[in-house]
Amino acid sequence: MSTTLSERPLPVPARTRADGGGAPARRAVIRWAWRLFRREWRQQLLVLALITAAVLATVLAAAVSVNTPPPASTGFGTATDLATYHAPDPNLAAQLGALRRRFGRVEVIENEVLPVPGSVASYDLRAQSPRGAFSQPMLALVSGQFPAGPGQVALTRGLAADLGLRIGSQFSQGGVTRRVTGIVTNPQDTVDEFALVLPGQLRAPTQVTALFSAPGVSASAIGPNVQGIASARPANVINPETISVAAMTVGMLLVALVAAGGFTVLAQRRLRSLGMLQALGATDRHVRMVVRVNGAVVGAAGALAGAALAVAAWLACRPALEASAHHEIGTFALPWPVVAAAMVLAVAAAYGAAARPARQVTRIPVTASLAGRPLPPQPLHRSAVPGAALLAAALVLFALSAASGSGAQPDMLKLVLGLIALITSVVLLSPFGLTAVAALGRRAPVAVRLALRDLARYRSRSGPALAAISVGVLLAVVVSVLAASRYANVLDYAGPNLAGSQLVVYTPAGRGAPPPGAPAGAPTRKSAGSGPHAGSGPPEASPAAMARAARGIAAALGASDAIQLSSTDATLLRAAPGRNWHGAIYVATPQLLRAFGISAAAIRPDADILTMRPGLATTTKMQLLHGSGTGAPSPGGAGGFACPPSYCLAGPPIQQVTSLPSGTSAPNTVITEHAVRALGLKLTTAGWLIQAPHALTAGQISSAQSAAAAAGLVIETRSSVPSVATIINWATVLCIALALGILAMTVGLIRSEAAADLRTLTATGASPATRRTLTAVTAGALALTGAVLGTVAGYVSVAAWIWKSSFNGGLSALSSVPLANLLIIVVGLPLAAAAAGWLLAGREPPGLGRQPAG
Repeated sequence: MSTTLSERPLPVPARTRADGGGAPARRAVIRWAWRLFRREWRQQLLVLALITAAVLATVLAAAVSVNTPPPASTGFGTATDLATYHAPDPNLAAQLGALRRRFGRVEVIENEVLPVPGSVASYDLRAQSPRGAFSQPMLALVSGQFPAGPGQVALTRGLAADLGLRIGSQFSQGGVTRRVTGIVTNPQDTVDEFALVLPGQLRAPTQVTALFSAPGVSASAIGPNVQGIASARPANVINPETISVAAMTVGMLLVALVAAGGFTVLAQRRLRSLGMLQALGATDRHVRMVVRVNGAVVGAAGALAGAALAVAAWLACRPALEASAHHEIGTFALPWPVVAAAMVLAVAAAYGAAARPARQVTRIPVTASLAGRPLPPQPLHRSAVPGAALLAAALVLFALSAASGSGAQPDMLKLVLGLIALITSVVLLSPFGLTAVAALGRRAPVAVRLALRDLARYRSRSGPALAAISVGVLLAVVVSVLAASRYANVLDYAGPNLAGSQLVVYTPAGRGAPPPGAPAGAPTRKSAGSGPHAGSGPPEASPAAMARAARGIAAALGASDAIQLSSTDATLLRAAPGRNWHGAIYVATPQLLRAFGISAAAIRPDADILTMRPGLATTTKMQLLHGSGTGAPSPGGAGGFACPPSYCLAGPPIQQVTSLPSGTSAPNTVITEHAVRALGLKLTTAGWLIQAPHALTAGQISSAQSAAAAAGLVIETRSSVPSVATIINWATVLCIALALGILAMTVGLIRSEAAADLRTLTATGASPATRRTLTAVTAGALALTGAVLGTVAGYVSVAAWIWKSSFNGGLSALSSVPLANLLIIVVGLPLAAAAAGWLLAGREPPGLGRQPAG
């Protein structure tokens, strides 16, 4: 049976895909993007290296910041609660029994604080079981054996070195001699110096600690001397994890800013290829996908490489971190959630950085893409107006977030929002800075004008790099200004206690915790006990014998003499609320003045106080208390203090003498003999200052400590407290290093894109000096604009925060702005960038006769 034509089924037309090819087309575009990455990975090496370095720095910084603080279980072992008792206490046994009846297992650790002979430090004679129920994580054997009987003791490595003992030596204390059987340590606190004996061996403990676990019971409900592990470290939004996440976010923002310029250059280089893809029927979404997939691939490769390098770097630096953090750290104790977040953010940052040039490419007509002509830059007001508005909003948020009351905490939400608004405003204002620099160079030479106009014309590639430089400078300026403002009050003096070549020998009257003039928080091992059971050294020697011992120590160190430090009962006070005087005041004896090259003619006849502290001589409302007034001053009106003439001198004449030493334990502020006679002050010998010709070695310090201990004296040497200048200088160095690194990558990208222009210039007779000038001006202009923008934004933001806060006296704290460091950033950074650009440029571009086909 035949079928007619009309009865045949009609062919079904193919369905048109509204998505432009569907999944097969997307897979084809992704494969093409991957092939482009494999073929042109060298052109993307700068962006890839930036992402790798960012992930490496983020993971390593997070690992250091998280592992540097001691663990929350420090002092608790495996227990969840601890109770501390001061001994002797007749009710101690009853209190420990009550804990056992209520919570069952209780471990008791006894401590007796003893001074290290000849040192301001002290140690614990500790009775603790090596196999305690809760304290095993607090005790580890380094070498030898734990004590097993009443005549045995184990020492920490530092204490054994201080006492000159080793395994097998005899340890004598309080008339009891024990044999050293081993070297031990506290893994949770490696600077905890102690001598370990078995429980029950202490005759007169000064402190007793009971470890126990009380699940479901709050520490306050057990007793006032009980602390729970949950409250040992109070909740604080400014913790290492939060700081790591914040630093990681800012770091990835810098990565995205610089990578945006890199992907813009790569998109411009591929403009003809992308135009050909559009001519073959690819949709705008396919074209955007090519650039975005390329960004994701670069981000993933950089994240993997950065994470691998970070793990290797962590394994290499972990031993050094253990030594500086003073507690043991696990081999792979990395903050793995932060590592994963850093890798994800790296991919997201690269993808986001590629999104903007991806959108710009699709706005270019196909004919313009095939011709390689980019879009003209957007009008400047589109970024300048919102940038200025966000800057104003950031300043308002900083002012509102400031803590205005005593002991008040800043509003962290407003502070974080202000920081986000500030960084965003800097990003939006960066193109305006490029246009301003180009306008200033209108009358410059041709090479300079060409480089500046090129930066302003192609803001899409140079603007993100400028924003990254500005943000880096902004962070450094904030750190520098805040650090300088924190210690702007000369009364609250901070920094190193002594120079490396100085040593102070204290008499028993000058022995204390901390020693005279030591800054708060100085890293001493432990404050020496002052109670009846704190232990004592040899019998107190006569003043003449102590002086002979001090001169003997000076001679052994090669010093010409031991400078006597005489003290009085006088002290300085400012009749105003806030931070007040901190530090010792010695007497300006003729010997002390001669030692520092200060002649009697250089001292004003009416001066009562000599100081090297800048600004102290002009500080108002100063009072000199003496006699019975050195205790608690009487409150006066208007928040100040009364100044009775019988024991208080209002407004003592203060003269600044820069020749005095600057250490906090050195005689940086002294009272003149004129004031001593006028006020009838009594002098006592607090110690001697010894200045060696060279920095003291560990052997010299140990010998001086032994000699001082034999005479009943103690010594103090340089501590590791950093100065404010050190903090500011490191912030400046890191800022310049970050900015120069960003500049190197940015200038490399710009030169790679401008290779055709350089070929043209060289073919028309441009000399190597012209090419050097182009690169030097490009680098210097970016550095100068970023330095100025970041410095201004950082300074005004700190000023806005300090204005409404009680931060060290308000805006007056800004009087000590580190101008030298800011000048180094604003002037030195552009000069260094221009010099580097001049030196590294000038090489003739390869292949003058070859023009890439695109």
